[in-house]
Amino acid sequence: MSTATPAWTAPAWGDAGLVSGEAVELDVRAARIGSRVLALLLDVLVQLVAGLLLAALAGLLLAALPYGLLDAAMERALLTVGLVLLLVGYPVLCERFNDGRTPGKAAVGLRVVSVDGAPVGFRQSLTRALVGVAVEWPGLVLPLLSWAVGLTVMLSDARGRRLGDLAAGTLVVHTRPATRWRPVPATVPELAGWAYTLDLSRLDADLALAVRQYLARAHGFSEPARGELARLLWRQVAEVTGPPPPAGLSATAYLAAVIAERHRRARRLLAGERALTEALWPQFQVGSDAGQPGGSG
Repeated sequence: MSTATPAWTAPAWGDAGLVSGEAVELDVRAARIGSRVLALLLDVLVQLVAGLLLAALAGLLLAALPYGLLDAAMERALLTVGLVLLLVGYPVLCERFNDGRTPGKAAVGLRVVSVDGAPVGFRQSLTRALVGVAVEWPGLVLPLLSWAVGLTVMLSDARGRRLGDLAAGTLVVHTRPATRWRPVPATVPELAGWAYTLDLSRLDADLALAVRQYLARAHGFSEPARGELARLLWRQVAEVTGPPPPAGLSATAYLAAVIAERHRRARRLLAGERALTEALWPQFQVGSDAGQPGGSG
């Protein structure tokens, strides 16, 4: 009996990143307004420099022409062409030949991609640029209208997309991985027996996360702030756990032992649930032949 191939579904944006219709998670993070504004400011600076160079070059060429050859209409036409090259040609050509990155985006670590994670196309880049010039750049004249609309759209969109992205079916993502925390210090062997007897039933996830954040970032704190924060967390954890730690234990070692024991118990619980699932539904075992086309049984 043949099994029908499931129909392709559109990608969705999950908590961890972009997920394709085949449930393949793409390791990307949507760029928010802060990084995008920084990239825009860098691009504007590049465009200003390029505009000055083009103006200087055009001035030299016009000076070489006979006087009166160009009238005012022709000069305005050349100015319009120059503006189009800077405002439209600059982002389109950069995104087309630099993997979706303008110089500003490349410096910040951003990239324009299609909503399904594919490389951005020429028509998408052109649409983004035209919408920006027609709707968003007029904010130079009417800032209270177009800028307010553009910021509202970006802040309200789950992926921080602007009007040009919505029209073109694109989004801007980070090309660099997020900074990871340093590993939390493990429990010293001498504390293993005491940690095994801890009552962690009242230690909620928020307090545990605060302790983990402190342990991962304590190296970046200076005294006396580091010691004060460690003692504060010690008191909060001690109020909801027991028995008390051995005498002479430092705050960092105490907090690390509590978090390590909580993590150990969570892993043991997860392993038990996984073993129960595999016992009841062996066809869902990862790497098994059960339930797979051509498998035995």
